[in-house]
Amino acid sequence: MDGLIVLNLFLIAIFIGLTAFFVGAEFAILKVRMSRIDQLIAEGNKKAIIAKKVASDLDYYLSACQLGITITALILGALGEPTVEKMLHPLFERFSIPEALSTVLSYGIALAIVTFLHVVIGELAPKTLAIQFAEKMTLLLSPPLYWFGKVMYPFITALNGSSRGLLRAFGVKPAGHETVHSEEELKLIVTQSYESGEINQTELEYLENIFAFDERILKDIMISKEKIVSLTKVITFDEMITVLDQYEYTRYPITLNSHTDDFIGFINTKEMLTNVVAGREVKMQQFIHTLPSFLETSPIKDALLKMQQSHMHIAIVKGEDGQTVGLVTMEDILEEIVGEIRDELVETR
Repeated sequence: MDGLIVLNLFLIAIFIGLTAFFVGAEFAILKVRMSRIDQLIAEGNKKAIIAKKVASDLDYYLSACQLGITITALILGALGEPTVEKMLHPLFERFSIPEALSTVLSYGIALAIVTFLHVVIGELAPKTLAIQFAEKMTLLLSPPLYWFGKVMYPFITALNGSSRGLLRAFGVKPAGHETVHSEEELKLIVTQSYESGEINQTELEYLENIFAFDERILKDIMISKEKIVSLTKVITFDEMITVLDQYEYTRYPITLNSHTDDFIGFINTKEMLTNVVAGREVKMQQFIHTLPSFLETSPIKDALLKMQQSHMHIAIVKGEDGQTVGLVTMEDILEEIVGEIRDELVETR
């Protein structure tokens, strides 16, 4: 085998490898999660810094990958036919195959061999590796892709500009790569993550509850008016202790007297009993706190936000007519996400 054939075979191997590099880089930077890259940067991974530059400018570096794939494919096509023809020429001569037929056969055989190697080694294998090991492949391939993009900047810019000009001629505005997922897409991703074992059943339920959380209103989770345990402003200390011993809640809504359902506030029994233990004089009036209220049609998320801001753990729920229809606690709201969290002995309402 003469030196030219050996050189051509070497070059074919090199350019199949380069094709694999560009294909792997293309799929890796599309698949990798930016949140993970940011985490690696925070941990001091220097390769992740370049990886973020590449992954953050997808339009440019995907064009760089496409340019690289196109160049290597053209060179492989140019090298393949003459190399195979030279290798098969002695065989064609031995069987006295006409020159015209040998040319056709050598071209067909070269096309089949180069296409097979190009598709299997240059495209399918690196694509699979990039999808399965997106993070590792991105960190490995981003630096050379970054410098390839620097060297080929004039060509990539010209090609991208031409592409945008062509699209504008047909009234199409080029758009950037979408990085935001809709709620339905997120639900699908969560389901797939559970099916692949990335998250467990409990985590799946939490995430599903979060998606449903946005759609629910206080009427769906409130404690109905008939089930509210309240105290009156004029209750005696001994009577209050009896109620606390029976229900063992932490917070109780307060009414003016036993003949009205209008709540004037609430008390925190822990706060009151702490003063009792300290030997201080206890008067109901000084422990009554303002009780916030919401309409029963208020979204749960709005109530949660306002209760967090005001540091309140309990609120009254009213109907459209302004009458009290129920009560809601912070625990009731949080249970919509994490499930039952109340202690068997201590409630917070």
